[in-house]
Amino acid sequence: MRILKNIVVSILILFFLISNSWSKSASEFIISLSAEASNILSGKLSEDEKIVRLKEIGKKSVDIDGVGLYTLGKYRKTLNDSQKEQYKELFENYFLKSFSSRLVGYTDAKIAVLSEEIKNEKYTIVFSKLIGTSERPEVKIDWRVYTKDPENPLIRDLVIEGLSLARTQKEEFNSILANNDGNIEVLFKNLNKFLEN
Repeated sequence: MRILKNIVVSILILFFLISNSWSKSASEFIISLSAEASNILSGKLSEDEKIVRLKEIGKKSVDIDGVGLYTLGKYRKTLNDSQKEQYKELFENYFLKSFSSRLVGYTDAKIAVLSEEIKNEKYTIVFSKLIGTSERPEVKIDWRVYTKDPENPLIRDLVIEGLSLARTQKEEFNSILANNDGNIEVLFKNLNKFLEN
């Protein structure tokens, strides 16, 4: 009887783990992620503690390497292995600082997921809105989710009121590089300056 009970419990635990893995829809991924961020932002943690927690969310839910390579555009082909590693580390730190410092001020941020559109087996667009308050208007947010691995979906871009954050970042980086003859060291200097402030 005890063995049968243990088997049943094991099956239930396994079912729970499978049903809670990310072989769910992209919408469910964004809903869960938004709820987690909202709980942090509305909690009683200090600002520094909130930033640490938000960075953890960013690391696990955003394809930082993919976004970083995209933002370099054609210049990524000119980097040697050492520069690629340096850029990867700098961009991750830059992205996480930028991401967390922008979000930390939204103490009452609530996202409502509206629908999703499966583009292909690798990408899904999740349509949502940041619910407006008396202090700020409603904001339309579309999430580009990379779903090649259904158990590990990753955000590749946010489109806020029609403006792609990844594309905006790419334009900024490419402008710096174009104005400095493609010298990656100038971009590194700019990223380090941002990280020091």
